[in-house]
Amino acid sequence: MIGVVLADDESMMRAGVRAIMSADPQITVVGEAADGHQAVEQVVRHRPRVALFDIRMPRMDGLAAAARVRRQAPETAVVMLTLFGEDAYIASALDIGVSGFVLKTGDPGDLMAAVRAAAAGGAFLSPPVARWVLDHLDGSRSRGARERVEALSPREREVLSLIGHGLTNAVIAQRLGVAASTVKTHVDAVRARLGVRTRVQAALVAYDAGLLDTGP
Repeated sequence: MIGVVLADDESMMRAGVRAIMSADPQITVVGEAADGHQAVEQVVRHRPRVALFDIRMPRMDGLAAAARVRRQAPETAVVMLTLFGEDAYIASALDIGVSGFVLKTGDPGDLMAAVRAAAAGGAFLSPPVARWVLDHLDGSRSRGARERVEALSPREREVLSLIGHGLTNAVIAQRLGVAASTVKTHVDAVRARLGVRTRVQAALVAYDAGLLDTGP
């Protein structure tokens, strides 16, 4: 069972997200909050596998709440709920170590996919968010990403590409026909060589380097 804490200052938004997630019997909302302070309290109390935080909330915004959760409950993966026009927050959220971004006006399936991916240790970016990231990359960043990726072994590049497509370690292991522990070793090596802390950051390097031009 995947426990989720949901935080959004709009009660109708919380009700809508809760209704979407209720369609999956493996996902349950264990706590709700209307502001950032309550969100952190709910996470610390319930220790869910995933926290869904709106970026803009009263008393403490979603980014500050996510940073506290990463310190106080690092076992909880944080996924940010965002709107178009909040793109300036993406870089800060990545630095904090969030596991994904879901567009509030996007496909409900993205929300479910993000929760499952985050719970399994994966990463997820709604397609519009991923496109925005790609559209706003400058050439030097793309070149730098390609140079960093070239330093990886062929197997590590393959693993990075699969991370970029949002696959979890278990799915990558099945795809490559290896043990999950072997995949974890590769993922740890990829993160270390790229100098990133999270799977989302690794996925963005994959985007930057052009590894995701083809399907997983």
